[in-house]
Amino acid sequence: MKHLIVVLLIIFLASKSQQLVAQEQVPKGKLFIIGGGSRSDLMVNRLIDEASLRKKGYVFILPMASESADSAIIWSGDQFIRNGIKNISGYNFHEKELPGKQLIDSLQNASLIYICGGDQARFMKAVSGSTVFDAIHTAFRNGAVIAGTSAGAAVMSKKMITGNELRYPQYSETFKCIEAENIEYADGLGLLKTAIVDQHFVKRSRYNRLITSVLENPDLPGIGIDESTAILVRGDTAEVVGDSQVIVFRNNSKSAKRLGTKMGAGKIQLEIYLPGEKFSISKSN
Repeated sequence: MKHLIVVLLIIFLASKSQQLVAQEQVPKGKLFIIGGGSRSDLMVNRLIDEASLRKKGYVFILPMASESADSAIIWSGDQFIRNGIKNISGYNFHEKELPGKQLIDSLQNASLIYICGGDQARFMKAVSGSTVFDAIHTAFRNGAVIAGTSAGAAVMSKKMITGNELRYPQYSETFKCIEAENIEYADGLGLLKTAIVDQHFVKRSRYNRLITSVLENPDLPGIGIDESTAILVRGDTAEVVGDSQVIVFRNNSKSAKRLGTKMGAGKIQLEIYLPGEKFSISKSN
């Protein structure tokens, strides 16, 4: 009998331990993913409120996606300043740079980390495998808001669309076809693990690109965020903030088929969300 009690106690403690580890692994932070374009003061103030910046804390701007990184810090900071936030810092981290502990501490203790637009591959080249990457994740786990616009939106996904077409290397804002093995993917920050994000979505008609993505990655919904629009992500729930729409494609039936390089499918789910609406990222609504 005593042996049985000991066994049951060990099982109970192991279960509790697993629950605690799982709770610790759930990030306390939020994501504010902006589809590019202009940002209204209403949107910026919502971002400020979500990060509680009027009470305490500061903004840390990461401009590495931009070709004009120093200017990007200034441009991004101006809108926060106009809306009453003056405690702003930023730094242009470089690939293979070994930033000092004080700088990394400043990044990981920020209330809001803001990632500028530009080229998402350029950003990831600067941070992959670095203490900067780790600091962003630490901040997110501890409750910071991580925001990004345009390229700064694309890097939120674990599986990131770079914007390059493998079959048609000349750059175009939109893909002309739904074709297999045409999208170039890379590793993003992985703050959003359960979906793939696309940006400037309605404005630049990027439907073909995201449809292709969900055909090739049926376990990952495709979230297309239009310009001047964002999703505020808490856990598995996303709320639309801003002026336009968010388009979500899901391939839950895993119905992709091919004829040569062309792709087809049935039962692709399409959802169109308006400002103020909420949806589950991982589950169909």
